[in-house]
Amino acid sequence: SGIPGSFKMQSTLFVEIPKGVKVECRKRQVRVTGPRGVLSRDFSHAALDMRVLKGSRRVEVATWFGRKAAVATVRTVCSHIENMITGVTKGWVYKMRLVYAHYKIDYAITEEGDEISIMNFVGAKNVPVVKMPAGVKVIRDEAKDTLRLEGTDLEAVSQAAAAIQQSTRVPHKDTRKFLDGIYVSEK
Repeated sequence: SGIPGSFKMQSTLFVEIPKGVKVECRKRQVRVTGPRGVLSRDFSHAALDMRVLKGSRRVEVATWFGRKAAVATVRTVCSHIENMITGVTKGWVYKMRLVYAHYKIDYAITEEGDEISIMNFVGAKNVPVVKMPAGVKVIRDEAKDTLRLEGTDLEAVSQAAAAIQQSTRVPHKDTRKFLDGIYVSEK
């Protein structure tokens, strides 16, 4: 119905479940199990109906009598579930590049890959240490001045990348001219 302010009777979307992946939905809490591990997420804040359809490998996400924002939530939740499925099957990888003009940025990664120390950033003596969220590993990449972040949870991997980038942010400098830092180059 195209009348402004009106409700849409029902909005339903489906997420396909690939072979080797198990999805459970109970009380709007989704648990996805795959070869790389288990991810779970709580969607109880969204007014949605969620269920795994019997006999088919699909998850149904629906809302009833929803306005525009509620209908948009259906697609958002489906995207989150698809990202969880990708995480437990393929995993997520972010690549980050070290960019510097004069002072070479150096870094040290712990053996477990759960912490990175950034040294000699803009010639500074302080050493910022960034701890990785649970399930995320930071690895030295084969390419020069490149890091690789790996994990099953997309939000944890992207949050780790953001924390590393923020640790090399220089206040009171024009970011158009001063480009030194560590930036995401590939997702």
